[in-house]
Amino acid sequence: MNTQARARRAIKVIGHRNPDTDSICSAIAYSRLKNILNPNQPCKPCRAGLLNRETEFVLDYFKVPQPQLYTDVSPHIRDVDIRPAKGVDGEMSLRRAWMTMRDQELDTLCVVDGEGALQGVITVKDVATANMDGMDPHALEIAKTSYQNLIDILDGSVLVGDVTDKIVEGRIIIGSGSAEQIEKSISPGDVVVVSNRAESQLAALEMDAGCIIVCASSRVSRTMQMLAEEKGCIVITTQNSTYVTGQMLSQAAPIRHYMTKGKLLTFTLHTPVEEATRVMASVRFRYFPVLDDDGKYTGVVSRRNLLNLHKKQLILVDHNEKSQAVEGIDEAEVLEIIDHHRIGALETDSPVYFRNVPVGCTCTIVYQMYRENEVEIDSATAGLMLSAILSDTLMFRSPTCTPADERAARALAELAGVNLEEYADTMFEHGGDVSGKTAEAVFNGDYKIFTSGDVRFGVGQGSYMTEKNRKAAQALVGPYLPEALDKQGLDYIFYMFTDVRNSSTELLMAGAGAEELISKTFQTEIVKGVAVLPGVVSRKKQMIPKLITAIKQEEE
Repeated sequence: MNTQARARRAIKVIGHRNPDTDSICSAIAYSRLKNILNPNQPCKPCRAGLLNRETEFVLDYFKVPQPQLYTDVSPHIRDVDIRPAKGVDGEMSLRRAWMTMRDQELDTLCVVDGEGALQGVITVKDVATANMDGMDPHALEIAKTSYQNLIDILDGSVLVGDVTDKIVEGRIIIGSGSAEQIEKSISPGDVVVVSNRAESQLAALEMDAGCIIVCASSRVSRTMQMLAEEKGCIVITTQNSTYVTGQMLSQAAPIRHYMTKGKLLTFTLHTPVEEATRVMASVRFRYFPVLDDDGKYTGVVSRRNLLNLHKKQLILVDHNEKSQAVEGIDEAEVLEIIDHHRIGALETDSPVYFRNVPVGCTCTIVYQMYRENEVEIDSATAGLMLSAILSDTLMFRSPTCTPADERAARALAELAGVNLEEYADTMFEHGGDVSGKTAEAVFNGDYKIFTSGDVRFGVGQGSYMTEKNRKAAQALVGPYLPEALDKQGLDYIFYMFTDVRNSSTELLMAGAGAEELISKTFQTEIVKGVAVLPGVVSRKKQMIPKLITAIKQEEE
């Protein structure tokens, strides 16, 4: 497999939609670990959504590029075995096109220009039709056929004249009769097929033929050559008989004259396989051109290629629920799951490596795997994993934080060469800044959808070091919640605006019965649509379990 194919088939390590810092950093750190442990099976970090400001700050601080964005992992044309059939020049003769199709066992050729842009396609049916309709003596003239094509298909040699850049400008005449008959049938510029009869050759020259083709390797006298040169007539010799030459000449026409052009049925590397299958079923073509990211021809696909589909291979980090996974997860192959959340409803077709540890952050698990495999952690990777742990544990204030998280974070801070407390304050400050952002962008910064029975609900969270940033975010997101609820078709939406320093949350909500549910669940009063929840800072441990329990009780 070439380098490009390997890159295309790399295992994608990806977190949940609306990625947070842990989702991104664990994807990058785990990809690096996998590539060190098994360089022959490349892994690449990916993301399923836009980055929030905190994560942008972290990547910029440690000078790590953003992972590639994948919003859909359903199969595309790039995931099938594209046949790398070479593009051909439109000047190729019909005969050469047929020979190419025969040798490559291909019934379609794609015509490209010098830059690789697709010009048209020609099929074996087109070649056969052109050959059967090739009775017109003007066929080569109409198609502006080059003399080079004549020489190519006849395996001929130029005895007199220069054929460079010259095209046929007359009819095809078979000079098999008497000299008198030949003279009556020839017009200036015609291509005349003759044998070894000197009188036939002379008659063609005297009538100002543009070219004479002398068959069966017949001798052309020096006198005849001099006369041809004087009259500007091209003389070509061939081993073929007059009959064979006459049969083959129409096959010298360039394929550009017969190819299909204009609105061509093409696919790109990003065309969904589902769409390609639908198009293929609606027409009778067998092969379809594929264009690369630059719009240049790269190969062809057929229905058979679609049967050899290579599903995208994924490693999921920081989530294991289908509702949080990237679009198209059902059509991809999940190989591993590394997570620290509750186990949700995600089914796989075959057994997978599933590592789920009750710690505060996925990067804590990844750190443990580095240590288990005795792999050195560079400063940038250490900084990313540190940032994720600080973010997910709210700098060790969250009840989800374990001693393992704190030990990992302090070790990583030393490897990253940063002061833990100072760096955490700076990171949270940048993450909490909502100036210049839209309500939707802030809302999606860290937002997940959950399911409990027939109820689907979303819970978002923003963590803030200053009251100014927290209040600004609430003012922006609060009015947007009903719109988001309607767009996503959910029963409830809850949004946590968490005060990191004081370990408390102000909760906003939307949905019929949402206030009653929160009031009952947390034994608190809702004032102007806001519930104040002292001590509640963890969505995973303090919010989701209680909500699910309360929803189940209501359903009973």
